[in-house]
Amino acid sequence: MTAYLTAADAAARLGVSRQTLYAYVSRGLIEAHPTDDPRVRAYAAEAIARLAEARRRGRRPRDVARAALDWGLPVLETAVTLIRDGRLFYRGTDAVVLAETATLEETAARLWDLPPGPAFGPDGPGARPQGGDLLEAFAAATSDAPTALAQEDPAGLAAGCGALVRILAACVTGAAPDARPVHRHCAAAWGLAPAAAEAVRQALVLCADHELNASGFTARCIASTGASVRAAVVGGLAALSGGRHGGATDRVEALWDGLDPADPGTALRHWIAGHGDLPGFGHPLYPAGDPRAAVLLAPLLADDPHLRAAVAAAEASTGARPSLDFALVALRRHLGLPRGSAFGLFALGRSAGWIAQALEQRRAGGLIRPRAIYVGPEP
Repeated sequence: MTAYLTAADAAARLGVSRQTLYAYVSRGLIEAHPTDDPRVRAYAAEAIARLAEARRRGRRPRDVARAALDWGLPVLETAVTLIRDGRLFYRGTDAVVLAETATLEETAARLWDLPPGPAFGPDGPGARPQGGDLLEAFAAATSDAPTALAQEDPAGLAAGCGALVRILAACVTGAAPDARPVHRHCAAAWGLAPAAAEAVRQALVLCADHELNASGFTARCIASTGASVRAAVVGGLAALSGGRHGGATDRVEALWDGLDPADPGTALRHWIAGHGDLPGFGHPLYPAGDPRAAVLLAPLLADDPHLRAAVAAAEASTGARPSLDFALVALRRHLGLPRGSAFGLFALGRSAGWIAQALEQRRAGGLIRPRAIYVGPEP
């Protein structure tokens, strides 16, 4: 008969925290079994023993490094964001549920573990011409921002961090910053109706954080050096711009440009033959589908038969479901926003997460400095 352990006992045998144990479950390293109490999960003692032995026995250093960096074992403890069983949680609250009503400001206050300020920070500098580089625009607009924000002053810290988000919003829209909620600022700048403004609000909340993705980890590493929160946001923007991260929205746009609404399957097959993958479909942490994309796409799929056909053809070709990148581009096109706005919305929402990661790292202290596996010529 299989013996089962409680979460506390399983974590103790592995020598990790319960948070890390839950992360192992989300990575598929061990399985959490239901019990008579729906709030409690049990863990097979034999499976815990095998994992503990594997941890003790170890592997080649190169394999350990690769496993830690490539969708592998957790490397840091965090109370900010959890991804488990195909769902995303911000400090224990389901992000999809939060996105039903919350603003980005309310979400940021939750992620930062700070009280929401009445105005979410002061106004920033004037607008920038649209079409320029978002990273360069934000770096220039915040060049004289405070280099230090006092951790012991929650209200001042929230206002200072909020000001960074508000300035980034101005850089995304090209409109002068104001004290309205960020989604309403975007709606006014883009001339959106109330229903469209709600879609933008929802997208911003769903983009707010995603655990230790490349840009979030970058922001955290920067903060660990003692650099400013502003520097962490600049670093997060730089990492997000890459084609394997938020810059994938550009590839989705290019894919979409080549689709024939009457026969999307042919264009998709040609793309896969030429590129080897289909941007905007599939996510390693969501094998059953990205819940963020599902929320954003649901009303669009209901209204747009061409979008339904394209998604169905892509799923048939790849066996994968849409990711957040595809959903943001679909939303951008549906609302008639300027090209590049999909990336802008991604960056604007995610800035709340970069700040959250930076603040948590500052509270934790310590320099993030992993060792390397040297594979070059021996001296």
